[in-house]
Amino acid sequence: MSRRGQIIDRGENRWLVRASLGREPKTGTRRYHSKTIHGTKREASQYLTKVLRELDMGSYVEQSQVTVGEFLDDWLATVAKPRVSPRTLGDYRGNLTRYIRPTLEERRLQDLRPFEIQHLYAAMLERGLSPRTVRATHAALHSALDQAVKWQLVPRNPANLVDLPKQPKRERSVFTAEEACRFLHTSRSDRLRALWVVLLTTGLRPGEALGLRWNDWSGDRLRIQRALTRTAEGGWVLAEPKTSRSRRTVTLPTSTVDALTSHRAGQAREKLQWGPDYQDDGLVFCTARGTPLDLPGITRRHFHPIREAAGLPRICIKDLRHTCATLLLAAGEHPKIVSERLGHSSITLTMDTYSHVLPDMQRDTAEKLEALLF
Repeated sequence: MSRRGQIIDRGENRWLVRASLGREPKTGTRRYHSKTIHGTKREASQYLTKVLRELDMGSYVEQSQVTVGEFLDDWLATVAKPRVSPRTLGDYRGNLTRYIRPTLEERRLQDLRPFEIQHLYAAMLERGLSPRTVRATHAALHSALDQAVKWQLVPRNPANLVDLPKQPKRERSVFTAEEACRFLHTSRSDRLRALWVVLLTTGLRPGEALGLRWNDWSGDRLRIQRALTRTAEGGWVLAEPKTSRSRRTVTLPTSTVDALTSHRAGQAREKLQWGPDYQDDGLVFCTARGTPLDLPGITRRHFHPIREAAGLPRICIKDLRHTCATLLLAAGEHPKIVSERLGHSSITLTMDTYSHVLPDMQRDTAEKLEALLF
């Protein structure tokens, strides 16, 4: 027995191990870690040594009956909600509810092991879910368990020791320059034509474009400061952009300035028609009544009808952003400029995302060297 720990004989092959945790700051009462070991005294001694080592290294975690479900509720409310966008919060909650809770909700958090998470991911794949869904679920669970380590509820994150399925790299679907011209030509009578021009010439994310206000536009400059985000309850908020680099200023081509000028005049006429019933939030792109646009709705009612009328392949609205980047890179624009225009967190992300354009860029480089040297 020592001042820090002791082993007490409780009968045949039963030992009570006690380790001192110090005193309560307010009351001065001594606190102990206690556990009954069924086995030899040597095994009890090894356990006591382990606990004392954890106390010395600062990795000791007190026993807790908190379940995985209880912890996830707490994490979503106190950590995730203030930190991420409403849409991301909804994705976290949805993935955890659908895939983690049915199997692990009642599991004691401190008893959660890597193999249990691994088996859960394997079961998801067997049900036909994609590697992307597994990875998205893992991102939420991993982030939550990182917080559990910070809160000293678990000594280490069990999700760190899980192998994730390989996700096939999907080549971006984009318009060629000729197809983009056809799309814009076909959209000339569409009420939201300026939106399509902005997306194709600036590389904005759809949410960033729908979150633009008129005071973000000045001459040939457009400031991106927020994004329109739908909440899980069906409402909407103007949230912070995706990353710090997403706050940026984009220079507009003359035709984009002209499209915005025409769009503003049309919006002024709609305000007159609706009168006091017009909801003026200062949004550049909104319904005829001034309310925020719904991305799935404009995709269904505007984007796809224009695309089909132009006889173009099926892509989604987000791919207009990728079309912009691909056309700029293929035209020889420096990747750093493209990265800044898109609001990417780094030039590495830009090059990884648009690696399919690199062969053409390499060919141009080879031709330039040929002209210079030979």
